[in-house]
Amino acid sequence: MPLLCLVVTGALIGLSVNLAKLAVAAGLGALPFLAWSVTGAAIVLSCILAVFGRLPPLNRQTVTYFFIAALISISVPQLILFASVSHVGAGFAVLSVAFPPLYTYAGALIMRMERFDTVRAGGMALAFGGVVVLAALKAAAPDAALGWVAATLFAPVLLAAGNIYRTLCWPAGARPDGLAPGMMAAAGVLLLAAGALPGFSLHVPFETAIPILLILGQMAAFSVQYLLFFVLQKYGGPVYLSLLGPVAAIVGVPIAVLLLGETPPPGLAVSAALIVSGIGIVTLRNMRAGRT
Repeated sequence: MPLLCLVVTGALIGLSVNLAKLAVAAGLGALPFLAWSVTGAAIVLSCILAVFGRLPPLNRQTVTYFFIAALISISVPQLILFASVSHVGAGFAVLSVAFPPLYTYAGALIMRMERFDTVRAGGMALAFGGVVVLAALKAAAPDAALGWVAATLFAPVLLAAGNIYRTLCWPAGARPDGLAPGMMAAAGVLLLAAGALPGFSLHVPFETAIPILLILGQMAAFSVQYLLFFVLQKYGGPVYLSLLGPVAAIVGVPIAVLLLGETPPPGLAVSAALIVSGIGIVTLRNMRAGRT
């Protein structure tokens, strides 16, 4: 189950970043695209889970959990990634999501949530090494937007922090599927509030149906993605969850290259081989240890 959730959720993340590039091309800003997609997905999930009576109770602990998790897991990092695609390309934005494994593993070791394991650490290092190669080559390009490159590389730090926080502060007795709509609703509130600030906008162009279709597509992707996201976090743990990034890179980069016409990043084949090898090593190690 964790491996299936990892593959499906990672693939949806890779798809989401590419949808963000299409949204920008259609005249839809990163903030309104993310805000309306997250809010819509939160409503869909809340309605579905309410029917089955699986929504978590709202109290000080859960509300605090939802808003902190939303801030560092969705609102800020996703907005950075969605806004960066027109400056660094969807391919590189997706690749940056592959950085959290090492950060999450280091954080889990510091917080004593994980015991050091040489084999797992080696797998993480392989996956991380593959992305480092691509990132270094991107930054070295003569036309690189270094400010956006730096911002894009900061998003994984927040994602890793979110991985740790959600596990450490998991509300007692909460079901994985019940936490998804709460975090997404909190993210929707934060993003809509940001759009109401001076200088920002939540405007959606209605000249064509494309922006609406893209928002609906992203809503569907978010609904499935974050529902499986918490299941994976519960049963795979924060470190295994962080491998979503490398999976997203494997799926998202070919989409950016083959469907959106982006130039393949230099060293892609070698980096992809390292990433796949790293994921395989960690997955097999987890299975043998009875973790998946």
